[in-house]
Amino acid sequence: MSFNRQLFYQDGIVFQSFFPKPRWFFLSAILWIGLNIFLWYAGGKAAGEWFGWSLGYADKPLAVGLSRFWSPAFLWFYIWFVLATTIFAVFWSVIARHPWQRWSIWGSALILFNIWFNVQVNVTINAWYGPFWDMIQKMLGSGGGSINHIYQNMLTFLLIAMVAVTVIMLNAFFVSHYVFRWRTAMNQYYIDHWPKLRTVEGASQRVQEDTMRFATIVEELSVSLVRAVMVLIAFLPILFQLSSHVPVLPLIGEVKYSLVWAALGWSLFGTVLLMAVGIKLPGLQYNNQKVEAAYRKELVYGEDYGERAQPATLQQLFERVRVNYYRLYFHYAYFNMVSTWYLQLDGLFGLFVLTPSIAAGTMTLGLINQIINVFNNVRESFQYLINSWKTIIELLSIHKRLKAFESILHEKN
Repeated sequence: MSFNRQLFYQDGIVFQSFFPKPRWFFLSAILWIGLNIFLWYAGGKAAGEWFGWSLGYADKPLAVGLSRFWSPAFLWFYIWFVLATTIFAVFWSVIARHPWQRWSIWGSALILFNIWFNVQVNVTINAWYGPFWDMIQKMLGSGGGSINHIYQNMLTFLLIAMVAVTVIMLNAFFVSHYVFRWRTAMNQYYIDHWPKLRTVEGASQRVQEDTMRFATIVEELSVSLVRAVMVLIAFLPILFQLSSHVPVLPLIGEVKYSLVWAALGWSLFGTVLLMAVGIKLPGLQYNNQKVEAAYRKELVYGEDYGERAQPATLQQLFERVRVNYYRLYFHYAYFNMVSTWYLQLDGLFGLFVLTPSIAAGTMTLGLINQIINVFNNVRESFQYLINSWKTIIELLSIHKRLKAFESILHEKN
């Protein structure tokens, strides 16, 4: 398998091995997705009428149940998504052929679709919350009601949840294969250049472990980021509408679009806080891998050569390991403490925001549950960096090691 080496140095082996011309690929993907979103909301959502779909299908209320997912509006989106992906794949097959193109383009598209589908499941469940809990409240306040209505609503929720779980499990299975293909692509390149790379400290770990962890973490972070954006697109308009039921915020007073500002403000506060207290962790993680690699390498040499791995040398190397770990423990201690405090408060924040309206008696049980569900989805999307910070720290450490590893090829060519 041959590659353009100069492109590897520009974009990094870890990406270039799996994606065609990574910088341009990701930029074009973002632009193409943005263009399709614009076209969809600018009239493409109803464009199915040009191809024979019933008039007004895009504006009809969607059912709260499984039939929602094969309604005309959803079927038209499925067709749109497949056509957009096909155009993008054909474009890149002409611009730059790549041996892993089917996985990097169609595989990424399938993961993207599954994320979108699961967000739509959450929107459907949120639509189920309001009527269900209002029905419960009405029954409790009026001396009861038909038990069959409760069972029917519970069955609706169960069927939606079963579809969601099935899609999640199938997606997890596919993602496992996707990540392993990416690892295979990186591994093939490193093995082809092993005679030059083998002299690097910890070379075996870079090829065997870091490639796997890098592909896995990048995929996890990318999926989380895309999901956060999709949740915002789906739930933010709903939160704007629901804000009319919560005109007053605790300690602040009347605020227009109160729920949106509350979610954004609280999330920004937590993001800045945790980034500040965790700023030293990426460097410490990187140093930790370096000292561990040096210690492990000396032990491996000691297995084959009697003059290597002498007690004094091992003691010195292990002392570096100990010092770095103690520093890591210290910095993680206060980081974990601050993050745990924030997350504990975070669990109560949604309810806290609603306390003035609840105390005023202007809300129903169904509306409370619906608002809290939407508010939590939007807030968690804004908190992407908070929820991913530890993983980002690990990724930065791995990326540093792989870049240092790859630099050997650049220096010798």
